[in-house]
Amino acid sequence: MTMQKQDTDTIRALRGLEDSRSSVRLRAAMELGTTPDPRSVDKLIERCAIEPEFYVRDMLTWALTRHSASMTIPKLLHEVRSERAQARSQALHTLSKIGDRQAWPAITRALLSDANDEVARSAWRTAVVLVPEGEEPELAAVLSTQLGRGERETQLSLSRALVALGEVIVPTLSIAMTDLDPRVRAHAIATERLLRDPDTRFEFAIEEAKRVVALGGISKEE
Repeated sequence: MTMQKQDTDTIRALRGLEDSRSSVRLRAAMELGTTPDPRSVDKLIERCAIEPEFYVRDMLTWALTRHSASMTIPKLLHEVRSERAQARSQALHTLSKIGDRQAWPAITRALLSDANDEVARSAWRTAVVLVPEGEEPELAAVLSTQLGRGERETQLSLSRALVALGEVIVPTLSIAMTDLDPRVRAHAIATERLLRDPDTRFEFAIEEAKRVVALGGISKEE
């Protein structure tokens, strides 16, 4: 491909990201990832913050992973501090796909406890991917502060993140199982069940855990 043709194709694809049709935006993101051009990075990141369609956002992330990490990571780290929740969430998701641990310091306690569930869930998944060896227990302790939060999808995301850390979460879960809040206790019990039996359905695990808590199987006084 000649440089002139690549320039033309990149310009056309960048314009396509602004099209009102999601199919056109999807194709444009795919083209920008298929033929990476450093000039498209800023636009791809900008579009991630406002793109309404999930599958287009996912393609934008893929396109970004096709570019040099040295170029994308600094810009994504700036995005995780954005006031726009979708910008934070998608930047975190993209960092998890890149998988470069130089981004780890940006995964702050504030992000792991972000008031927006989508941001928090993205932060949990990203943290598990990027956490340096040996720091898993500390991460488990921070994640455990979110036990009992939200509805099913949020709780499942947190449980999956904790389980991905492995056996290091057991001491933290043991403490959470004696929490004063019954939602925290139930969530901790369900997460421990998933750790022991990954094939268990979360809905079954959480309902069983709620019954255990309701019957006083695990309490603060124990």
